[in-house]
Amino acid sequence: MSAKHGLGRGLSALIRDTPAPAAPAAGGDPKDSVLRVDVTRIVPSPWQPRRHFDREALQELAESIKAHGVLEPLLVRKLEDGYELIAGERRLRAAGEAGLTQIPVLVMEATDHQALELALIENLQREDLNVIEEAEGYRVLADKFSLTQDEIAQRVNKARASVANALRLLGLPDEVKKFVTEGLLTSGHAKVLLGLSIPEEQCKLAEHVIRDGLSVRDLERVVARLKRVPRKKREPADDMPSSHVTYLADKLHQHFGTSVHIQPCRTLGNGRKAKGQLAIDFYSNDDLDRILELLGLTEK
Repeated sequence: MSAKHGLGRGLSALIRDTPAPAAPAAGGDPKDSVLRVDVTRIVPSPWQPRRHFDREALQELAESIKAHGVLEPLLVRKLEDGYELIAGERRLRAAGEAGLTQIPVLVMEATDHQALELALIENLQREDLNVIEEAEGYRVLADKFSLTQDEIAQRVNKARASVANALRLLGLPDEVKKFVTEGLLTSGHAKVLLGLSIPEEQCKLAEHVIRDGLSVRDLERVVARLKRVPRKKREPADDMPSSHVTYLADKLHQHFGTSVHIQPCRTLGNGRKAKGQLAIDFYSNDDLDRILELLGLTEK
């Protein structure tokens, strides 16, 4: 069996400089490097981008495996005491549910970088990932392996705009991303929700979509209407209650023996701060010297 067949149609063409399958271990078939190994010796991939597995679809696959076996080998890489899965987690889970003790695998030598790319691309080719899982895979490629969006797009055979749009969805609140992962919201709904800047509004509107079955077009109209509504301008407000200002002014008046005026800081309508002021009255140079002495500023 060739590497291309083991990876799925076209997958090997999308990964540049991927090593060839390793030579078969003892007992393997020298023709094609496909081995049969114990299911318990295969550990899940830490690079698996897929997080959500449909229970009903998994059960259907398990029934098919019971009847026909695993028709396509899993892609793995060798560990010191077993194998790490690169691609085929649905088949591995379903094989376990079907009661299989051994499963066919195709052994490859792959770096962490290549293992992530292979796992991501295999799922993308099968259209097994939702858009949030897809975006999380892209983020790992960007953060862990320092790939640009252009480089990611080339490796997964996608337009750069598709990669960029998927990554933007990771800025949505966790609750909204969970709705997308569970299939309650489409990627189209999620992209429209990005038009709102307040997370609480995004969550509330997502729940509205699910509850009332709004289409993407319906949601676009709602969002456009919300963005047209002028927001009430926030009035400037003192940062200190007037009663406390009066209390402090009285205490300072008693201490200095003269009038003291306090203007507290203010929070303006745009959120910025306006400075406060503290003014102490004096009526002569001698009066000023007296106040300075109380402040501990008399020259010695």
